[in-house]
Amino acid sequence: MASPAEPVLPDPRQRLDKWLWFARVMKSRTGAAKLVEDGHVRVNTVRVENPAKGVRGGDVLTIALDRQVRVLKVMGLGARRGPFEEARLLYEDVGSPGVTEDSL
Repeated sequence: MASPAEPVLPDPRQRLDKWLWFARVMKSRTGAAKLVEDGHVRVNTVRVENPAKGVRGGDVLTIALDRQVRVLKVMGLGARRGPFEEARLLYEDVGSPGVTEDSL
C-alpha cells in the first residue's frame, strides 16, 4: 500500500514591506513600501525595488534610513504589528555602529 502524500507546507516567506512594518523599522506599511521602491533596501546584498519581495529567516537586510544604515538579520516572521518587545524578536541588529549612508 502506498504511503499518503506528505502535506505541502507554505513557503515561509513574508512580504518585505510587511516585515519592515511588523519589525517597527517604519511607522507605516506605505512608508515601508516607498522605502523599498526608492531602492533604499538590500536583501542579501542585492538591491530590491519590489515591496512584495519575500524575506525569510536568515536573510540579511541593509536599510538606508536618514543618514543611518541599519543591517538586520531576519530572525522570524511577524504575525502582527505588536509592541516593541515583540517586534525586537523578529531581527538581530548586526550593523556596525557609525556606518552612514555616505560610506556606502
